[in-house]
Amino acid sequence: MSSIVGTMGCSSSVPDRRSEKVIRAAILIQNWYRFTMARLEMRRRYSLSIFQSIEYADEQDQLQLSNFFTFMLDHCTHPDSVSHIFTSPSVSQVVDEGLCLTEFENKIDVPDSYYGPRLSFPLTVEDANALLHAFRNEQLLHARYVLQLLCETRKVLKEMPNITHLSTSYSKEITVCGDLHGNLDDLLLIFYKNGLPSEQNRYVFNGDFVDRGKNSMEILIILFAFLLIYPNDLHLNRGNHEDYIMNLRYGFTNEVSRKYKDHGKQILCLLRDVFSWLPLATIIDSKVLILHGGISDTTDLDFLNALERNKLKSLMRPPKSVRDRQDQVKERIPTTRPSKHQNAAGKTQHISSSGSTEPSDPALKEWKQILDILWSDPRSQNGCTPNKRRGGGCYFGPDVTAKLFERYNLKMLIRSHEFKPEGYEISHNGKVITIFSASNYYEEGSNRGAYIKLNPELIPRFVQYRVSKYTRRQNLQERVGTIESSALKSLREKIYAHRSELTSAFAQYDLNGTGKISVNDWAAAMESVLQLELPWRMLRSQLAQMNPEGEVDYMSCFYDLKIGQPIKEVQPALVETLCRYRKDLEIIFNVIDKDHSGLISLDEFCQTWKLFTSHLGIDVHDEAIDKLVLSIDYNKDGHIDFSEFLQAFHVVHRLEKKANS
Repeated sequence: MSSIVGTMGCSSSVPDRRSEKVIRAAILIQNWYRFTMARLEMRRRYSLSIFQSIEYADEQDQLQLSNFFTFMLDHCTHPDSVSHIFTSPSVSQVVDEGLCLTEFENKIDVPDSYYGPRLSFPLTVEDANALLHAFRNEQLLHARYVLQLLCETRKVLKEMPNITHLSTSYSKEITVCGDLHGNLDDLLLIFYKNGLPSEQNRYVFNGDFVDRGKNSMEILIILFAFLLIYPNDLHLNRGNHEDYIMNLRYGFTNEVSRKYKDHGKQILCLLRDVFSWLPLATIIDSKVLILHGGISDTTDLDFLNALERNKLKSLMRPPKSVRDRQDQVKERIPTTRPSKHQNAAGKTQHISSSGSTEPSDPALKEWKQILDILWSDPRSQNGCTPNKRRGGGCYFGPDVTAKLFERYNLKMLIRSHEFKPEGYEISHNGKVITIFSASNYYEEGSNRGAYIKLNPELIPRFVQYRVSKYTRRQNLQERVGTIESSALKSLREKIYAHRSELTSAFAQYDLNGTGKISVNDWAAAMESVLQLELPWRMLRSQLAQMNPEGEVDYMSCFYDLKIGQPIKEVQPALVETLCRYRKDLEIIFNVIDKDHSGLISLDEFCQTWKLFTSHLGIDVHDEAIDKLVLSIDYNKDGHIDFSEFLQAFHVVHRLEKKANS
């Protein structure tokens, strides 16, 4: 009997040991999975932080560039070469407003070889469907119809108030969409999932239709067409990118000029006026405020509703009182060492004086009120402070939101303007919602897009999506790898463009000239120069090498980077300067090149360069640039191809080049 019992006891212990092994293995797998997912999430987050920090730094550069155009007007010996940026010819100078349709019909022929949509006004739903079909097949709408559409759109917008009031009682739901930024596939997907605009399917598009993406023009045409067909059911708010000076930097101006070579100037001139007539905000059921950016502690909806919104063609052109104050601040701050109010190039970062003091100058007050609602961002801390990361608008806290809600009896603020990984974010105890509708904004897989459905009870429902260009769906590890690689590439280019300043900053910590410093010192030097507010200690392994003693070889930041086509005539300091300001110079040269020939004279180039360096306080010898310019006037005709010139000063990643060869 005892032997039987022993056998039974032994057999029961074997499954127990096996189950313990299975459980132990399951725990190990679970821990490995959690660790792997945590690392992927960490990589994803710092990659998105890199993208966003560089984006905001670029916006500061854009504000500085706008200041340069004003400086250029004051100091240029040929002011007509740049004055057209700020002179705002009325559209009647392009064509008489009352004769828009017939004028363009008589003056612009549509050839028989054109197979795109042929529009007739007033537009119908069939016209809108024809446009959607054409754009899905990458067709262009002929310039005659574009100009006619813009004229008709402007007529409709001029009749609209600054703040549009809607009611949910006329439809079951209202759909609110955020930034699209030229991503046509996102708009087409929204219409596929949610239905086309109609009397029963109302939409509010909350600004930033253009720039960055390659199909801004197509998005505008579609939205404007539906606006003409359903003026009471599709509503458009102005964003900070519906601004012709912003468009110079972020791609829309180039897109229009490229797609409509013969009539691009007329189209851009009309768009400048159309953008200025876009409404500033929408209010639903007197409870939900929808505007592009945010609010400040001085936001006055009554004042905003009464001002002449079309006077402000660009917020990048502040009133003279603001520009004078900026000049005074610039004179007080030395450019040899950046202060907390400047970036490494000595540039004043902020163009608004957000705060509780209201400006007495009426023009300044109008400008500031619109600047705040188009550029501001929410934050979790109470108060209202200047938005130094963007360079314009303010950060507003929950107390600022509560104060505005109490004054106007509101319950919700829907805004856009800000990238969100999930396409939306809820803040200020549920009172503020950010909606962002451009998926894959920074890179394929970087984020979802989203839109909001508001029912009559004003309860928001979020719909998320992501457009994919891949036939095979990428897994999470592949998506994060793509995002991280692209983000680090952008960051390394920014690092190389500040090589001299970074080298000097590192040397301040390397008193013995060893070429090595601590991780803390390396991180401090990186932030002091680049001012991107990034987790530098975490990023160190991706950017610089470390020795066995735990010290950073700081010059290794630059090992895998070089300038594309080295030119013997160029001094190293000049190379770095040209590399850093390459994007600014491209915009300036495109402005000077009014006939879009791609060529500018040597005199114009030299004068522009000297004004630019003088404005920014950059110390570059005139002889160096003169020698360089003469060396690239290949056919000695007194002109240079500035696209070819600038191509010589872009950063090449050596490892990437080897991999591709």
